[in-house]
Amino acid sequence: MRSRPNARASGRGQDRILAKNKRARHSFHILEELEVGLVLVGTEVKAIREGQIHLKDAYVEFRDGEAYLSRAHVGPYSHGNQQNHKAERSRKLLLKKHELDRLFGRVKTRGLTVVPLEVRLRNGWIKVLVGLAQGKKLHDKRQAEKQKELDREAREAMGQRRW
Repeated sequence: MRSRPNARASGRGQDRILAKNKRARHSFHILEELEVGLVLVGTEVKAIREGQIHLKDAYVEFRDGEAYLSRAHVGPYSHGNQQNHKAERSRKLLLKKHELDRLFGRVKTRGLTVVPLEVRLRNGWIKVLVGLAQGKKLHDKRQAEKQKELDREAREAMGQRRW
């Protein structure tokens, strides 16, 4: 008898990125990344699995000793009814106590911020990758764009050189 792999045929063993926050990597220096869970209601889970989430203006705020994901837009579930969720409500992040204390301490003392970077489906659970970030200045953004342009030109030149 052959053994079956742990991952089901439905793709539960794989990671799938559901949404990315491109603006966060453009506007911030990401110093540290952390994957956390998210408290959701049923229609939110189904809508997020359909890709109905946007992190464009989202951020993490700390209230009453807990962390919340704010201004993340989760669209309505296509087969939902009048009990569908609110699109931009604050959602609690699931962090361990020491992780929460460390993030909150660094935000308070060093003036950093916590931003969501991406939402992914990992082993059937919806996870949020958050980053401890420091804002970029305008000249930093210009420098990053210039470096990206030089890298692209170098790749193109190397591609044309191959025979």
